[in-house]
Amino acid sequence: MNGTPGSGDGTRPRRGGKPAEGQPVIDRAFALLGTFDADHRAQTLAGLARRSKIPRSSALRLARSLVHAGALEHLDDGRYVVGLRLLETASLAPRGHGLRSVAMPFMEDLFHVTRQHVLLAVYEQGEAVLVERLSALDAGPVHYRVGGRLPLTTTGVGLVLLAFAPKDVQDHAITTYEPGEGRLRQGHDDIRTPADLRRALAEVRRGDHASGRQSLPWPVDTVAAPVRSGGEVVAALSVVAPSTGLAEAGYGPAVRATARAISRRLEEDGPWAARPGSPRAAS
Repeated sequence: MNGTPGSGDGTRPRRGGKPAEGQPVIDRAFALLGTFDADHRAQTLAGLARRSKIPRSSALRLARSLVHAGALEHLDDGRYVVGLRLLETASLAPRGHGLRSVAMPFMEDLFHVTRQHVLLAVYEQGEAVLVERLSALDAGPVHYRVGGRLPLTTTGVGLVLLAFAPKDVQDHAITTYEPGEGRLRQGHDDIRTPADLRRALAEVRRGDHASGRQSLPWPVDTVAAPVRSGGEVVAALSVVAPSTGLAEAGYGPAVRATARAISRRLEEDGPWAARPGSPRAAS
């Protein structure tokens, strides 16, 4: 990162090698990058500074350094967008691209059978991160995007990952649970209280899958199952479809069989258990 004192980007040297605000440059750079999401794909400098809570002058220096490194691109209209360098780097993540490359053939088979949304997610810092999604054009709208984060308590993949997470992660999710929480502003219809969530997680562990109906923002059914390696849950696979009340019967066996097939292939390719950020490793 070129924002270190004396790096030639205009930053004046300061005692201790930190910005005036006292926050390490790397943290501030990630704060700036973290302002981009599905609703903010292109941002002005003012927007970057406001959303990251970094002073405009510092945001400008950071943005210039990130552009120079290829992490950001500066458009002709003055706005900034995420650069391809980040895509190149992210493609090397074993829990993202590596897992995706193993799972994709099986996900494609599941997609051709269901013609609905097929999702693959991993646990990361209290949320589910979507690493792959296959969707038919007529499968209906969803909020999910590859690389996006999903709440653990309001999605099928999230419930599976949470059910097999360490006890302290589960306890925190249960004690802080409120209906309609999280980015999607929706929740399973039968999970309305912390006690409901606790029972739901026990059912996931007992049945080795999650299923349910979500009414908001539009009715959908979801069925999800764990993907394992080395005895650990390393990912969750799900199908999301327009609500008919028949998702478990219609898609459940196929989802569970596909998750088991991916698990077997992961075992053949090498140990994946307790990867950094997986539910077990989070403890």
